[in-house]
Formats: sequence, C-alpha cells, structure tokens
Amino acid sequence: MGVTQVHLYTEEQNKMALLAKAIGHPARIAILEHMIKTKSCINGDLVLEIGLAQATISQHLRELKDAGIIQGTIDGNRVNYCINPENWKEISSLFQSFFDSYSNCASPACT
Repeated sequence: MGVTQVHLYTEEQNKMALLAKAIGHPARIAILEHMIKTKSCINGDLVLEIGLAQATISQHLRELKDAGIIQGTIDGNRVNYCINPENWKEISSLFQSFFDSYSNCASPACT
C-alpha cells in the first residue's frame, strides 16, 4: 500500500485518522477501559489485567501516549499512566462532532 498523502486532507481528518489508528487495537481499548475504571494504573498492573507480555503492553502504551490519549508520570522506577484529561475531552468532542454530522437519511437510496 502506498504512503498516505496527508496534505490532501484537513488537519482534523488527519488527526481523527491518527487517533482512530491509536485506538484501533482491542488491547488498547482494554487498556483504556482499565485506566478509566481505575482512574490510573501502573504498567505492571496492566500485564496482570490484560494478560499480555510486558513488552507488548509497553508497545501499546507507547502508541497511546504518542497519540496524546494517555500521559505518564515517573514514580521511582515505574511510570504511572492515566488518561490525558485535556486531550480526552478534545478527542471526545472531535469524534462526537463527526458522528453528530450524520442525519438519518429517509431516501430509499439510503436503505
């Protein structure tokens, strides 16, 4: 597959695609659900909770952090990860606006 030509799309479209890719893995959804439920977590806790290897969890956390969905703070030799509240609100608003832009089509062509 070719390289995506991001210049053809709006900043918002590119951002939504990046975010969708970041949350587009079931392990990342499970990680986010765990973070939401616990309000915070430590990387090691995720290994027990999700059931994946430490290296795999770290890779998924990196993807989520690079997309700005989560943030991490160093606590001794551990990193505590949690939802980035400012970005979460922006992400929620971005996707909500996208979903709200659809109006149910009553035309026979829509069914």
